[in-house]
Amino acid sequence: MSLLVVGLSHRSAPVSILERASLSADTQVKLLQDTLAAEPAAEAAVLATCNRIELYADVDKFHAGVAELSTLLAQHSGVGLEELTPYLYVHYEDRAVHHLFSVACGLDSMVVGEGQILGQIKDTLALGQELHTAGRLLNDLFQQALRVGKRAHSETGIDRAGQSLVTFGLEQLAVGVPVETWAKDKRALVIGAGSMSSLAAATLARAGVREVIVANRTPARAERLVEILTESGTAARTVAMADVARELTRVDVAVSCTGATGLVLTAQAVGEAVGAPAVAPAAHPAPEGCPADFAATAAAGASLAAYTAVAEAEAVREQGEPVDADSLELHGSWADNATGTRPAARTRIPAQTGPVRLALLDLAMPRDIDAAVHRIPGVRLVDIESLAEASADAPMAADVDQVRAIVSDEVAAFGAAQRAAHITPTVVALRAMAADVVAGEVARLEGRLPDLDDRQRAEVTQTVRRVVDKLLHAPTVRIKQLAAEPGGAGYADALRTLFDLDPETVAAVSRADLNDVDVKSRDAKNRGRS
Repeated sequence: MSLLVVGLSHRSAPVSILERASLSADTQVKLLQDTLAAEPAAEAAVLATCNRIELYADVDKFHAGVAELSTLLAQHSGVGLEELTPYLYVHYEDRAVHHLFSVACGLDSMVVGEGQILGQIKDTLALGQELHTAGRLLNDLFQQALRVGKRAHSETGIDRAGQSLVTFGLEQLAVGVPVETWAKDKRALVIGAGSMSSLAAATLARAGVREVIVANRTPARAERLVEILTESGTAARTVAMADVARELTRVDVAVSCTGATGLVLTAQAVGEAVGAPAVAPAAHPAPEGCPADFAATAAAGASLAAYTAVAEAEAVREQGEPVDADSLELHGSWADNATGTRPAARTRIPAQTGPVRLALLDLAMPRDIDAAVHRIPGVRLVDIESLAEASADAPMAADVDQVRAIVSDEVAAFGAAQRAAHITPTVVALRAMAADVVAGEVARLEGRLPDLDDRQRAEVTQTVRRVVDKLLHAPTVRIKQLAAEPGGAGYADALRTLFDLDPETVAAVSRADLNDVDVKSRDAKNRGRS
């Protein structure tokens, strides 16, 4: 079996395709179940963010696996296979490992170095464990990806190479002016109260806005966010979602990040808010919403700085947080991408040349704000698509090279560990067979020499065992070393043939190892809930 990933991202597909291909939480579950039902796949995991949809699987045939996974992605995304295929990328075996590790380190993100993707990888692993679609390979792979990502952020300065999309988006709105200068004394409306929206509210508060107004479908979450902001010295209040249009007439900037399946702010509503003539809405679909966000994690009484730290570190936390199915604000809001060619002919949204009456930041996918608002005088819109364009020219820090070296080393180590693990059941079966031989010979000796006392019998037994262990030690150690090297997969077959090992015994050892993986997964999940 071999690792295969088939997917698409904002590097390989235009935003319009990503919008249509977005997967809801229920669709992800069905995709995983159908992937396992397909013959080529023994394990499966889906990494679905607003700018990345990737299906990982352990397959026994490359070409059949690519065909099956591509078809399944098309079926569940709702985008026809012929239309989807040109935007798909494929990574296999070590290249697939390298891809995921790069993603985990933030090297493949729209804003290089951001760490939010780690939370999405953690969610992917948790879902695979919950549905039992992630076996030994994918458990090992995603757990190691999390460790590699954390190592990259702790051992290098990759964080200096990038920033959150919130900060990056606000910088684009500020157009060359420091965000703190631009934001001073502005009123800000934040639509949504998930982790991304909470981070936006906290960032705006730190930048010095006069007031933050929060609107959310779940009032309790909006109220909690306002409480945190107020305790930290920022004027803040909540409003109902029905009052958003009215609030637009009173604010200077609005940030939206929800999981709505349709537009939250239409061109008409924005035009009316700034007193401009109506414009025709942009033609784009309104597909199903992004995956569920991470639950808000601020502790009672936390300061704004502490709350911001929680929001920024949420994706890299050690303990898992429950998913709030009623709030879809964050999970799909961080723009991630796979290595590949950037699609040609993106539609660039022109910058507003006159005075800006209302600045809009749309961090949702599918989009919350009608793209047609960029044609309204006095309105400036920055969304995922324009952020992707802006980030294409962003400089990369020198630390990126160090992270790439870490990824390369970790890929080699992971491959060696997997190859060594592949032969372990055969070695265990060999030693079990040797133990059976020793037990049989000792029993036969006892029949021939019934007068041996317990001390003599124990000494004879120990001597025979030592002889067998010494004979097997060097070959088994050496064969593990050889198996860990590239091309070492055939040593397990050679060992089974040379010692005439029962294939069922080897398979039984493998099944026991897989059961141990399930137990460890459940234990880890239980620790996360405690």
